Amino acid sequence: MRVIVLAKSSPESEGVMPDPQSTESTEGMEGMEAMGRFHEELVAAGVLLATGRLHPSSAGARVRFDGSSRTVVDGPFTEAKELVAGYWIWQVRSLDEGIEWLKRAPFDGGEFEIRQIFEMPGYMESAP
Repeated sequence: MRVIVLAKSSPESEGVMPDPQSTESTEGMEGMEAMGRFHEELVAAGVLLATGRLHPSSAGARVRFDGSSRTVVDGPFTEAKELVAGYWIWQVRSLDEGIEWLKRAPFDGGEFEIRQIFEMPGYMESAP
């Protein structure tokens, strides 16, 4: 099964890239090296399919659908609980396995959400 792990953002962290000079254990060179080792473990185990960090919501937009009407709302978005800072896409045997991998991530704080991705057989093969 594929799962997506969503790294939640906070108003303080949105759009902020880790500072290699920081002395914080989840930032700086030490934190970046720890994350690199964790990514290497995920790759070696065949778990990591994709990863990325997102630009801040101030550089994005939301499109609302209401029947045939479309409304575009430019960022930034004020509800930090709805913001995503980054993501991983993993291939795991079960949600429990994904949770176990996530618990091993080298973070001292933050909130992450893990959810199974719907598999729709034949859907991508028929897409242009």
